[in-house]
Amino acid sequence: MSEAGDSRRNSIELIGAKAGTAMPAEMRQALHLRGLIPTSIENFSKQELRAYQQLMSKSTNLEKYQFLATLRCLNVNLFFRLLLNHFRDIVPLIYTPTVGEACLSYSHIYPFLYPFRTSVGLFITLDDTDCIDSVIENYRRSMPDPIDPEITVITDGSRILGLGDLGINGMGIPIGKLQLYSAAAGLNPGRTLPIVLDFGTNNERYLNDPLYLGTREHRPDDKRFYEAAGRVISALHYAFPGLLIQFEDFSTEHAFGLLDYWRKRTLCFNDDIQGTGCVILGGFISAIELAGIPPRDQRILFVGAGSAGVGVAKQLVDYFIHEQKLSEPDAQAMFWFVDSHGLITNNRGDTLPHHKVDLARHDNGSTQCATIEEALEYVKPTALIGLSTVHGAFSERILTRMHELNPQARPIIFPLSNPETKAECSFEDAMRCTNNRVLFASGTAFPEYTDPETCQVYVPGQGNNMYAFPAIGLGAVLCKPSWITDTMLFAVSKALANSRSPDEKAAGELYPRIERIRDVSAELAAAFVTQAVRENLVKEKHWLDVVSANMPENMVPGHIDGLFSRRVLGEVKTLMWKPAASVEQYIVEAITTINPDDT
Repeated sequence: MSEAGDSRRNSIELIGAKAGTAMPAEMRQALHLRGLIPTSIENFSKQELRAYQQLMSKSTNLEKYQFLATLRCLNVNLFFRLLLNHFRDIVPLIYTPTVGEACLSYSHIYPFLYPFRTSVGLFITLDDTDCIDSVIENYRRSMPDPIDPEITVITDGSRILGLGDLGINGMGIPIGKLQLYSAAAGLNPGRTLPIVLDFGTNNERYLNDPLYLGTREHRPDDKRFYEAAGRVISALHYAFPGLLIQFEDFSTEHAFGLLDYWRKRTLCFNDDIQGTGCVILGGFISAIELAGIPPRDQRILFVGAGSAGVGVAKQLVDYFIHEQKLSEPDAQAMFWFVDSHGLITNNRGDTLPHHKVDLARHDNGSTQCATIEEALEYVKPTALIGLSTVHGAFSERILTRMHELNPQARPIIFPLSNPETKAECSFEDAMRCTNNRVLFASGTAFPEYTDPETCQVYVPGQGNNMYAFPAIGLGAVLCKPSWITDTMLFAVSKALANSRSPDEKAAGELYPRIERIRDVSAELAAAFVTQAVRENLVKEKHWLDVVSANMPENMVPGHIDGLFSRRVLGEVKTLMWKPAASVEQYIVEAITTINPDDT
């Protein structure tokens, strides 16, 4: 026997339920609801005001996260209205840093985040991969709207932020990322699919936790992992041929392995490797303009050599190749890397993982550096970039030394590890130790800094992937390139640096203000689409025609500049989803989605 809730799917009743207290009188009458709900008929603004007041009444960020998760399931339109109108306040609650706290206890709070029978995505075990087609069919049947997903974020929870192996608890990351795809870049939230590969965990804390919801076994070996992951990716590609796959928070070796194998086989990218590099390059280009030292004279020291560190370095190397016309060996010679064992050299005495081999220095002779401090004195860097997940790794001594090593230039210091508990230093410490001269960008949000002597307020740069991955996703979903190339990502980085307003540039800010994120995402997506057309990799003929007929006049052949035309930007903005502004608009759009033949 079917439950009452089943008959509501794909019907006018479902639309009415989502409209809530804004449901018009005629609809209430038709649904026999007179006397069953409060009489007042509200507009969306009042609903939003009530939701915001409830959100602010919660005493902890985790409670706010739980409230927002439930709201997202009950009323997606209200959720995104609230998010977009209070973006700076709410993003830290649905993503970093609060999502890290939520993931740590996800198995304990999961039943209280989502209404019963609400599907939030796919939880795929190793056994499920043997019948993956039926799992995908279950997903199709669970969806109230008969439309295929156009983007998925997929993780196995093995390296969540800087928190390590969280197993199935890592599901909070794909959910949070996809909310940002919709909010920041206008991807339709009804066409997003979070996935966690529940292939076990090596975290004994969760294996011994009686409330852990995931598979209680250790992770498989590489052979079984790649075979199982491959079955999932192949099935997704078969079921949804236009689907964009974003790999997220896999262990470093698996992150590179999946990207290397699948990059040209299906539409995909890895945000940790490519998105992080893309957004940090955008900020680095801005910093270079202000540093007071020629780009070719930069000496760049990385602390951390995981997937994110390597991804950032790769993008910065591309900058010196494409923009400064250096050879690849000369560009790579500007970079040094420190991991947990010290400076990475080819004669350090240990066996380097595959992804670190190309990072190793060959010109160090007998010099080895066991610590960051030793590497600092040896390299004498102009730029210090942290992706180590070691909180406080950039001590006051190191920050002060960066100031001393660059007396005629502004030192570039990017502590990029997430969440804040893993950040290498704070904005305040970096400002104090460099006499306010630092060019700073972090991976997590830090408060503004007020100079106690002058009372001048300084705004920290935040090299948040949110500046890049939503735009990459939007551009890829729109034009469907055969694959996502490094040069498309380079164009996005250039567009990000270009997107700063005159006021932001005058203030020395490295990134545009976060309140402008949707406009910035549109510009970056337009740059992505334009570059994809220039590379003749676009499958959607519409974009090939539009871009080809509207190339920017100042575009230089063969040069990657991140430019785009007003026509292309206008079309991108038109196609970006946004929550309905009124209940009438919402009802019309909902009916169109559910019964397109009736409109």
